[in-house]
Amino acid sequence: MEPMEIRKVTLNDIEQLQQIGRQTFSETFSSSNTEENMTTYLEEGFSNEKLIEELNNESSEFYFALSENELVGYLKINFGQSQTELQDDTALEIERIYVLKEFHGKKVGQVLYEKAIEIAKQKNAHYVWLGVWEENPRAISFYKKNGFVEFDKHIFKLGDDEQTDIMMKLKLEERIL
Repeated sequence: MEPMEIRKVTLNDIEQLQQIGRQTFSETFSSSNTEENMTTYLEEGFSNEKLIEELNNESSEFYFALSENELVGYLKINFGQSQTELQDDTALEIERIYVLKEFHGKKVGQVLYEKAIEIAKQKNAHYVWLGVWEENPRAISFYKKNGFVEFDKHIFKLGDDEQTDIMMKLKLEERIL
């Protein structure tokens, strides 16, 4: 595997972001959800308006993972008031790490994850947290392997289907200045 390049996403990248967002989301979840709910979510969740709003939000950042100049995955992180649940200024949320199916197992997720942790440390976050669908064992074991522990659950609505996300967090080492 070639070394990966991680690059911050800008408004100029909106089409690529929309494309990889939709593709990775359907690869990950379409087998376990109705076509109708998937279609609705893909249209609304990755609409131009929504992505422009997210990209313009100073408390959210997106990063692309590129392998040989090919876009293979992306990361979305939130801080402060942009976090989806715990609007805690001492925390950073990993909202999404998605990797194209053909690149699973090639450490893309790990590289994106490490980028998120690096940013959390730069921002002096005390901990990093995320929500992961309870029926996504691959993701759950990935985060457990990286030291995350479960601390709560919350409901995520996909169309008309209520699903449970397990909330997990990782305490970062306090750095002595």
